[in-house]
Formats: sequence, structure tokens, C-alpha cells
Amino acid sequence: MAYLSSVAASFLTLLFFVFIIATIGYLIGGIEIKGISLGTAGVLLTALVFGVIANQIGSFELGGKTIVLFDNETVKPMYSFISSLGTAMFVTAVGLIAGPKFFRSMNKSMIAYIVMGAVIIVAGIGTALILMKITGISSSLAIGLLTGALTSTPGLSAAKDAALDPDAVTAGYGIAYLFGILGVVLFVQLVPKFLKVNIDEERARFVAADTVKVEKSDKPLKKIDSLDFFPFMLTVVGGLILGSIKIPGINFSLGSSGGTLVMGLIVGHFGHIGKIDLSVSKNTLNFFRELGLMLFLIGAGVPGGVNFIKFVQPAYFIYGAIMTIIPMILGYILGKYVFKLSVFNNLGSITGGMTSTPALGTLINVAKTDAVAASYAATYPLALVMIVLLSKISVMIF
Repeated sequence: MAYLSSVAASFLTLLFFVFIIATIGYLIGGIEIKGISLGTAGVLLTALVFGVIANQIGSFELGGKTIVLFDNETVKPMYSFISSLGTAMFVTAVGLIAGPKFFRSMNKSMIAYIVMGAVIIVAGIGTALILMKITGISSSLAIGLLTGALTSTPGLSAAKDAALDPDAVTAGYGIAYLFGILGVVLFVQLVPKFLKVNIDEERARFVAADTVKVEKSDKPLKKIDSLDFFPFMLTVVGGLILGSIKIPGINFSLGSSGGTLVMGLIVGHFGHIGKIDLSVSKNTLNFFRELGLMLFLIGAGVPGGVNFIKFVQPAYFIYGAIMTIIPMILGYILGKYVFKLSVFNNLGSITGGMTSTPALGTLINVAKTDAVAASYAATYPLALVMIVLLSKISVMIF
């Protein structure tokens, strides 16, 4: 009973700090400097700083009670749960947003998205291996830096399973993760400014070109609840089940993020089961998308901050930044000059290829339209599969 009481107290403390981090994070994210802001990524920055502080302090006494900021036995698993919960909500919302148009838009652009996803991941792997050879860092650390630079938790998990030094993989991930998030977030804001894109005109052209006729069922459909929570939760459940299925032999699965994205696309496409309406209102999707993103950043950011000081070396930040920047630049050049994609589709595809959910949220705010989620959703699945497989293969071979 004493242990249960301790866990309950830790959980209540955790909830308090989650809301504190979110409050400060949104305050920081709302600060604009020459039109550039961190947005929701400010929550990640706050979470990382909190993790560093938590690692230094550990716990403190307040009113005769011990307040534990972070420990590996009780608090760390709770942050992991928050991260998983946030990922499921955010990616499901993205899938449901993109689903009605995704399968109906299978055209030459889809080939462009697939190729861009492949090029971005291969460029990242190539950059990591070149840096490994030049600098002498271990393959475990190099691939850890890469998975952090591409913000790929499934890639991290796969690399850890195969690596000789799992701790080095985790350390590299934590070091490169911050710029991996912020770098892509800033990239999707800076590119339109450098190119002097008129956002309103570009959005008008983009939405007109993106218009796809979505056929609605002639059958009278029944809504289970007024807020559309039922279809959303059903999609999450289906996605988690799909993501847990492992392919024999290579021990690969889509994971919670890949599974919920695919299920969101499917449910968003069909929109109903029999006479049951599975469509979800835009307001509900926007709510879950932002809430999920916030929880994901807090759940991933605090543990990342805890391990930040332990393994950090200044050069590793530079290596991670290079692994983030080079794939984005190559991807953008490919999309602009080879596939002739619009700015929004190009940047949407890059966020998918970089598997960066926070950057997608930023791009939606920049473009002021959810339609950019379609190119993200088209690129993300292949990029996810490739980073998981190639990360695992790389640490085994090199």
C-alpha cells in the first residue's frame, strides 16, 4: 500500500509539472522575433530544460513531503506513457485529416512523395556513415544521432535492439533530438520567408489545386456522440492494434505512430462502418492534434533533458545538426526542381520524410490550412519503414 501511495503521489506531482511545462512552453512558443516563433516546439524546449533541472535536483522537500522530479522507477514510465498517449492522438488526427483525400489523390505526385521520403532517409543514413568514418564515432552513437536528427522514436527502438552499445544509441538520440525538432520547425518557417512567398496567394492556389471530390454515402448514417469522440477513439484502438503486429523474421512493426496514421487514413477515407458515421469534425480533430502534440513533446522532452548533460559533447551537436540539415536541403531541391511541387506540398513532404510531427503542426499554422497534412501523410509511412530498417541494418553491419 505504501508503494501504491508513492506512485499515486508521483502521478499527481507529474500532472502538476505537465501543466506547468505546457504553460511556460506556450508562453515561450508565442514569442515572435521577426515573424519567427517556436510555436508548440516551445513546449519541447521547456520540457528539456525541466529535464536538465530535474536531473540536477532529483527531489526536494515541501511541506514535510518529498517531491520527486524524476526517477527511473516511477516517474520515467509515466512520461513514457504521456509521450505514447500524445503520439497516438496527434498522428490519429493527422491521418483522419488527410484520409478523405489521401487515397483519392493517387497520382504522379504520390511518386514524388515516395521518392522524396526515400531520398531524405538515404541521405540521412549516408551522412551518418560518412561522419562515422571521418570522426571515428561508433556506429551506435552515429545511428543514435541520426534517429534523433530525424526525430524517429521507432528508429531509435530498432537501433537499440541491434546495437552493441544501446546506451550510446540513446545518448546520440537525446543530443540530436533538440535540433532535429527545432531545425525542421524553423526550416518550414524560414523557407517561405527567404523565398518571399505570399502565404495568402500560395494558400489560395494550393487549396484550389488540392481540391478533390469526396463522395459521401447516400445512406443515412448514425452518429454515436455529438463531439465525435467515438470514431476518434475507435481509430486509435484500431491503429494501436495494427501497430503492434510484427512482421516475422525482421521483427518490424509500424509501432503506435505508424499504426495510428495508417488506420486514420483508412477510417478517414471510408468514413463509416455500415450505418455508423465515423467522420470526425474539424474542431475535434484540431483539438486532439494540438493536445496530442503537446503531450508528446512533454513526454519525450523531459527524459531527454535528464540524460542530456551526462553524454553531451559540443561536437555531437554539430554532427546531429548536419544530419538534420543535409537531408532537408536535398529533399527541398528534389521537390522544387525535379518534381515541381508547390512550396506547401514540398515542405509537407519534407516534414513527413523527416518524420517530424511538431514541424507538421508548425507548417499547418504557417500555411493556415490542414491540406498540407496530405503530403506529410503520403511521405511519412515509407520514411518510417526505411529509417527503422536502415537504422537496424546499419548498426549491425558497421
